[in-house]
Amino acid sequence: MNHAVLLISCPDQKGITASVTDFVFRRGGNIVHADQHTDADAGIFFMRMEWEMAGFAVPREKITEEFCAVSQAFNMTWSLYFLDEKPKVAIFVSRQLHCLHDLLFRYKSGQLPCSIDLIVSNHRDAEPLALQAGIEFCYMPVTPQTKQEQEAHQHALLKAKGIEVLVLARYHQILTPEFVRQYENRIINIHHSFLPAFVGGNPYAQAYRKGVKIIGATSHYVIEELDGGPIIEQDTVRIDHRHSIQDLVEAGQDLERMVLYRALRWHLERKVLSYGNKTVVFD
Repeated sequence: MNHAVLLISCPDQKGITASVTDFVFRRGGNIVHADQHTDADAGIFFMRMEWEMAGFAVPREKITEEFCAVSQAFNMTWSLYFLDEKPKVAIFVSRQLHCLHDLLFRYKSGQLPCSIDLIVSNHRDAEPLALQAGIEFCYMPVTPQTKQEQEAHQHALLKAKGIEVLVLARYHQILTPEFVRQYENRIINIHHSFLPAFVGGNPYAQAYRKGVKIIGATSHYVIEELDGGPIIEQDTVRIDHRHSIQDLVEAGQDLERMVLYRALRWHLERKVLSYGNKTVVFD
């Protein structure tokens, strides 16, 4: 779609919505989606505005310059995107391939508005899938001795390919803080979420032994704190005494597939605005 999207956050005050919509209207833009939210406790206003570029009087390379007067008047933090410019994505994966299978299927089906240009793994299990999909596969085994060197190689490769978004589709390596800082709010992770939480090996077996009644999955942006980043999407499914360990594994993997897909799609559609350690996900 030849649409522009503005994502805005700023101190809450009168006149913001009127000023932004008036900016688009006076330049011949047709607004197709508009959503807003106010965090009353923090006093912050959030907005997503999407409009058609067909008939818009300002060329895309000049919009930033013209919008500055509005943004400065309200002390805005803002970003401008164009939905016909598809971000380049790299997927990092280890040996559990269910999320990778799902993302590649949805990508080939046209459900993900992006270009998946690279699959990186510390194992070779995903290589046949990458070859079948016609996507470059990069095998980068990681040990404590090679971790820093391999991350430097990964970053160089991502930069050379112009990768904008990283998806950790069950990638069982902890990224270093230096690596994470280079991709703020651009690394999306997925992990299981148990109530209560079970850490370490065989979490599904632990959950089975404890007789859990709910399991779930969480997708979030990656920050330096492990699994502590802003949450984009979560979902759960009920479990009862009839479920075996394998039933729990299958239910958990289904959730992981769906939750990761939703989070990535919303990010690509420019519907997620991160602030502090929280997100606003617009309709």
